[in-house]
Amino acid sequence: MKLVKDVMVTDIIKISPFATLREALTLMKRHNVKSLVVERQSEHDAWGLITYTNVLKSVIAEDGDIDLLNVYDVCAKPVISVGENLALKHAATLMSEYRVKRLLVLKDNEMCGFVVMDDIMDALLDTID
Repeated sequence: MKLVKDVMVTDIIKISPFATLREALTLMKRHNVKSLVVERQSEHDAWGLITYTNVLKSVIAEDGDIDLLNVYDVCAKPVISVGENLALKHAATLMSEYRVKRLLVLKDNEMCGFVVMDDIMDALLDTID
């Protein structure tokens, strides 16, 4: 049985919640990613996530300004998170139930990665001959 830690992404790109959307988009473009992890402000704060979808909704659909909106204005926070030793089937169930494509992965309440729906699908496809 595959676990979340077997397919999770560990190369995490973080951004401050006080950064502008322009800064977030620049970072996404530079690293060729579709999401960034939004940093916590204290050890008791929740992690956040900003994705292309968040930006699309806020900027294009609602006619927002990428220089006036900050990451915290549009990010998802708190983000659904799972432990690294969770079976992939349970992570997939959470994604399906809550209609999300990414889950943060925690170890001892510290972020160690995230799992993306595409990676779970790749793991499933690897099992097919």
